Amino acid sequence: MVVKSSRLAGFYKLNLEERASIVGDLAGLTEEEVAVLKIGLSAQRAEYMIENVVTTYALPLGIAVNFLINGKDYLVPMAIEEPSVVAGASHAAKIVREGGGFTATSTEPLMIGQVQVLDVKNLDEAAEAVLEAKEEIIEIANRLHPTIVSLGGGAKDVEVRKLKDVLIVHLIYDCRDAMGANAVNSVCEKVAPLIERITGGRVVLRIVSNLADRRLARASCVVPKEALAVGGFCGEEVVKRIIEAHALAEVDPYRAATHNKGIMNGIDAVAIATGNDWRAIEAGAHAYAARGGRYTSLTTWEEDADGNLVGRIELPLAVGVVGGATKVHPTAKVALKILGVKSARELAEVMAAVGLAQNLAALRALATEGIQIGHMRLHARQVAMAAGAEGELIEEVATRLVSEGRIRLNRAKEVLEELSRQR
Repeated sequence: MVVKSSRLAGFYKLNLEERASIVGDLAGLTEEEVAVLKIGLSAQRAEYMIENVVTTYALPLGIAVNFLINGKDYLVPMAIEEPSVVAGASHAAKIVREGGGFTATSTEPLMIGQVQVLDVKNLDEAAEAVLEAKEEIIEIANRLHPTIVSLGGGAKDVEVRKLKDVLIVHLIYDCRDAMGANAVNSVCEKVAPLIERITGGRVVLRIVSNLADRRLARASCVVPKEALAVGGFCGEEVVKRIIEAHALAEVDPYRAATHNKGIMNGIDAVAIATGNDWRAIEAGAHAYAARGGRYTSLTTWEEDADGNLVGRIELPLAVGVVGGATKVHPTAKVALKILGVKSARELAEVMAAVGLAQNLAALRALATEGIQIGHMRLHARQVAMAAGAEGELIEEVATRLVSEGRIRLNRAKEVLEELSRQR
């Protein structure tokens, strides 16, 4: 079912049951699928997912609203423990929506499998021999996964690299709607004996690379300057300050690390919610940010001729909608249905837009009133719970902490004790 609109004003004000009901209606969830949102992963199912299971570890699953990407509305599931991330993404999507929403694109889902060849007598001759046998290597690789090949995927090319005295063979593999690590690893192992015979060398590593720079996702947006006004800052001033703040991330790796961490707050949360490998995504994103020899920003922000803010993001996103936990974890399956994506490329495009939204939310706050005001307001609830507050007392304690500007555990305990005595 297609989401009618992700613009859900006041969604955060609703209770859990009301939010789940609205999401269920908009995403066309069955009663059983709505129940999954409450139950999550059982220990019995987890027993068959990894080794030595003793229990499950739950994260909050929130829904980022207001996302309009390529003219389509999305409700975006995000699994994360950090306050302000879902709220920040939702608010950024709201103001981007005023400029027409996000535009996103992606490249073909090409992954790189690496075969490391040592003890080669002549690297140039070995490299030439591998390239001459390219068709044979591709043919052997494509016998292993006929279903992927029938869908238009499979091995597409063979490349060689020479690193000192080591020959690296790259197998370029189209994974279609899978993340593809298992498929790529298996074909690398399959073609390794042939590569050994061709080169006369000794194969050691045969594994996928998480620097998936052939599998890129891009998103962009134009934010009307008027939509950026906040507090005592006019829109023009906010545009100027965001561009100035971004400039530091372009030249300073110390700032870029935190800048990109904020981007990945959003992307990782979607990856976790949909059962994708967020560690692989992180590795690829940060390696890509350093591909020029210096670690830098994954986004760019500039001003257009009309004074509006223009943002862009580009990064590798090796994600899937089939295979792995996406079809095993019950909550991941429901999250994908809520999101409504039909392909791995569409999922990557949504994730790129979420990353750009997250970056916009952070930069707008950092460049104006500071990031701690909104963040600590949400963090106060966690402090209240850590102090032992339950039920209605959580909000009461949190409200008092925020009003006092003293969001600390010892003060939360004092407030909780005081409120408990009054009852």
